[in-house]
Amino acid sequence: MQRPAAGAPKSAWTDPDCPVARTLDLVGDRWSLLVIRDAMDGARSFTEFRRRTGIARNILTDRLRKLTDHGLLVQRTAPSGRRMEYALTGPGRDLFPVLVTLRQWGERHAFNPGEPHSTLVDQYGTPVPDIAPTGADGTLLDVDTTHVQKVQ
Repeated sequence: MQRPAAGAPKSAWTDPDCPVARTLDLVGDRWSLLVIRDAMDGARSFTEFRRRTGIARNILTDRLRKLTDHGLLVQRTAPSGRRMEYALTGPGRDLFPVLVTLRQWGERHAFNPGEPHSTLVDQYGTPVPDIAPTGADGTLLDVDTTHVQKVQ
């Protein structure tokens, strides 16, 4: 994943010491996360990303370049040998639990009761259980039981 060059001003990051801010600098816009979502769902070609998202060509070109430059996607020759395709890298695949958590939040809070929506299921068709952070002892963690500790 590309980072600001050594000696680059810290202002190259929104908040250089915060992992959340740095992550949002990389994937914090709507289109980037939708491209990652669709790559996780099997999209590979520019045309397929565009069809699935409805994104304008210039914006899609920019997001694919940015995601590739930051090491979340890799561009390679498609098996047909005639076109280029995009595939998730390890860091891109590591966003899976992030997208699952966003999806689950959306299922709870972005729809009216009874309003139809998609659901993520496992290979057997069973809905994926809610993701919840737990401590080393297995207890559920939340905003009241955690805090940020600066590393020196």
